[in-house]
Formats: sequence, C-alpha cells, structure tokens
Amino acid sequence: MTYPAPPRGPVVAPRPPAPPREPWWQRDGVISRLLAVAGAGVTLVGVVMLLVLAAQAGWFGPPLQVAAGAVFSLALIGAGVRVFGRSGGRIGGIALAATGIAGLYLDVLATSVLYGWLDPMIGLIAAFGIAAAGTALAVQWKSQPMAVLILAGVAVCGPVLTDGLDLTLIAFLIATYVASFPAQIGRNWQLLQVVRTVPLVGAVLAAIASADLSGSTGDLRLLLVVVSVAVVGIGTSLELLRRNVSDVVATVMIALTSLPVLVSADVFDRGATVALQLVLAAAAVTIVVLVNWLPVHARITVAVIGALATLQAAVESTTLEIRPVVLFAVALALIAVAHSTRSALAYTMGSAFGVIGALMFVSVSPPQALLDSDHAVGSVGIAVGGILLAATVFAFVYVLVELKLVDDGLQALGIVSGLLALYGLTAATVTLGIGIGGETTGFTAGHTAATIEWMIAAFALLAFGLRSVTHAHLALLAGLSLTAAAIAKLFLFDLVALDGLFRVIAFIAVGLLLLIAGTRYAKVFADRESAAVSS
Repeated sequence: MTYPAPPRGPVVAPRPPAPPREPWWQRDGVISRLLAVAGAGVTLVGVVMLLVLAAQAGWFGPPLQVAAGAVFSLALIGAGVRVFGRSGGRIGGIALAATGIAGLYLDVLATSVLYGWLDPMIGLIAAFGIAAAGTALAVQWKSQPMAVLILAGVAVCGPVLTDGLDLTLIAFLIATYVASFPAQIGRNWQLLQVVRTVPLVGAVLAAIASADLSGSTGDLRLLLVVVSVAVVGIGTSLELLRRNVSDVVATVMIALTSLPVLVSADVFDRGATVALQLVLAAAAVTIVVLVNWLPVHARITVAVIGALATLQAAVESTTLEIRPVVLFAVALALIAVAHSTRSALAYTMGSAFGVIGALMFVSVSPPQALLDSDHAVGSVGIAVGGILLAATVFAFVYVLVELKLVDDGLQALGIVSGLLALYGLTAATVTLGIGIGGETTGFTAGHTAATIEWMIAAFALLAFGLRSVTHAHLALLAGLSLTAAAIAKLFLFDLVALDGLFRVIAFIAVGLLLLIAGTRYAKVFADRESAAVSS
C-alpha cells in the first residue's frame, strides 16, 4: 500500500554570510576626528608655550603679546568658519574654531593673571563673553564636541598660565561654567555637563586641600568660591532635571558640586563651618519637600547630601558627650517624619543617624563605666543620651513594624534593639545616680534602680503580650528573656556590687514584680479556661 508523499514546504534560501565588521579606524570620520582633536590640543599647547615664553623673556611687551595671541586666535576662528562652510569641512572647521576660541580665552587669562596688564574683573567679564560666544557657536553648529574642546582646552591649559590651581583660576572656571550652561538647555549634551563641572570641582577641592595643609583658616575668598560652586551647580542641575527627569548625570553633578561644602570643615572656623553645613542641609530639605517633580535618584542624592551636612553640623557644633544627644534628636525627628509621611527614605536616614549616635554613645559611656564606679561619670549629657537612645530604639522598631519594611528577621532585630534600649536606660540611670549621690552611693543606687527598671520593662512586655494577638509571641519571648536577664543581673552583679539597703531593695522589688507577673498570668489563663468551658 502506497501513501501520498507529504507536501513539501517552501524552499528557504540559505542565509548570506554576515559582512565582515569594519575596523574602528576605518569608520566614517574617525581618523579625521582624532587628527582634529590632536591638532587642537597641540596648537593650544603651542599657544600656551608662546605666552609663557613671551612673559619670561619679555618679548615685545604686554600690548604686542596680547595682540599677537588675539590675532592668531581670531585667525583660527575665521579659518574655522570658512572651512565649516565647505563640503566635508565640518570636522576641520569645528576643530579650528574651537582651538581659536580656547586660545582667545587663554590669551585673556594670561593678560589678567600672567602679565597683570588687565584688571582681573575685566578679564573675567571678557572670558565670560568668549566662553558664552564659543558655546553659542557650538549650539548653532549643533556640535557638542566643539563645546567640549573649548572647555577642555581651557581647563587643561589654564593652570599652566596661572602657575597652579589658585583662586583666580577658579574664578575664571566659574565664569566658564556659568557661560556654557545655556548650551545644555534643551539638549542631551551630557559630556559637556561633565567637562563643565569636573575641572571646576577638582580645582576647588585642590584649593581646599592646599588650605588644609597650610593650616590657614578664615579665607573669605575660598568660602565665597565654595558657596558659589554649590549654589550655581545645584541650581543649574535642578533646572536640567526639571527639563529631563531621567538625566542621571545632572544628579551626579548635584552631588559633585556639593562636595566642596561637605569636605571644607577643617579650613574654616567653627562658626562658619556650622553655618555653611546648616544652610546646605536646609537647602536639601527644602528641595526634597517642595520640589514635587524631583525624580527618585535625585531625591535620594539630595537627601543624602542634607544628611551628611546635618551630621557635619552636629559634629562641629557639639562636644563629645553632647554629640549623641543631637544625633538621637535628629534621628527621632526623621523617624517621626517617616511615620507621618510613610517615607522609607526618611526612615533610612533616621536609622543611619540613630546608628551613628549609638556608636558615639557607647564611646562616651563604655561598658566599663557600668561595671566599675572608677570609670563612671555623672554627666547630664550621658543621662539624656541614654534616655534618647532607648526612645530612638523604640521608635525605630515601632515605625519599622508600622511601615512593614521588613518581614523576615524581625524577631532578631527586636532582640538587638531591646538590648540597646536596656543599655541606654541603664547608663542613664547609673549616670543620674552618680550625679545625685556621688561615685560610691550613687553608683549602687543607680544599679538598684536599673535592675528594677529591667523588671518593670519585662512586666510591661508580658502584659502587652497578653493583650496583643499579633505580637503575642514576640512580646512573650522578649518579656521572658528580659526577666531572665534581670534575675541574672540580680545574682551575678548586684549581689556582689551592691551592699546594704540597696541590695535588699533590689531583691525585694524584683521578687514582688515576679509575684505580680505570675499572679497576673495565672488569672488571665484561668479566665480563658473558664470562658472556653462556658462556651
């Protein structure tokens, strides 16, 4: 028996082999671009060498030196415009014009700084105009590389003419930074944004490092530069973000231009440093709260900047013992904001301040101060700090549960938080005891009160566990653990460290609280059994 042959499908032609990849150096315009950039760089180096040699050798005198540099630069610009208009002359025209504009800028810089023939303020105005005109021409020609070449040439060659990174050069870089900003509006010229910002911030950081190494403080010009860079940098970056919320580079530039403020704590006096950090922190809070369109990446960045500025202000404005108090106060405020606004970002910032405050508190009130009266001190700052540590820990756990930020590991986190709260309350109680009763009597009285506090806290947790259905298991575990800890402290520490009436008070108080807790539990379970039988 024969079967019909299956129908044949359409014949598929074999796929042609992929064309060989063209080497990068053979692609359209690559070689010409490389040669143009190299030519621009070498020409600018030659211009700088000519200006420096003319100044050192005293050739021609300042007027002719300036005129020669200006004529040469203008000739390059004219040649660039002429070449740009010809067929295939775009790359060459851009390179020639960019070189001429950068050379003209450097000529003005040399005239103002190197020769001292032109007043620096007039030089700044002229440099601003040259940079603005150059970037405007780059916009007209729709060429980001041209704008980048101009700014990069100025940034690289400028320090040679000013004999280093001084404040005068930074002022010229600020003028260039502002003048080139309009070129970015409405254009995704992110490389230009980087080239505008990085040299300026680098120069300011170098000036800060130099002032720090020399030990100089109170330089008002440096303070003005730091403030100007932060204000202009944050403001222009926010404008770019308003036009394009996905501009991550603008967010990075916000952080970069804020960096000089954050690292300048050692080069100004305490009052100026605290004021500067508080202004930056207030500006960051204002931006986060009022700028509704701010994207998430920028919001997080600005919040971190504000947190770091607040931390700097707290460190610079307080003594070692008071510092944890301020940090805990900031942490509580941020956690309260997180609870009211349900903001995970505010909660994270508050938690970070709480952790830093806890570490500082342990450094000023170490465990030795709780175990030996010779190391204990009766400081009001430590007492308040211990109370605020306990309050911060409670707020941390409470808001964490309310916002449902963590599902797993909550039990372990609760135990660690409870230990921290106990440490803070114990330190506060012992410190208050020493402050009131002296090192010997106050120390023993403080530990007596601390043991009773532990047991009261355990009783409160057990009572909460009886009323709560959701957190019954965790509250019961924490209450029983704290009860065991109070009894262990009573027999392992208080029995040895305390004497006389204080030892008696501690044992009687803990015993009575244990009896009350046991009686309360027995009554609750008896009532539950009666209710179950009757139902």
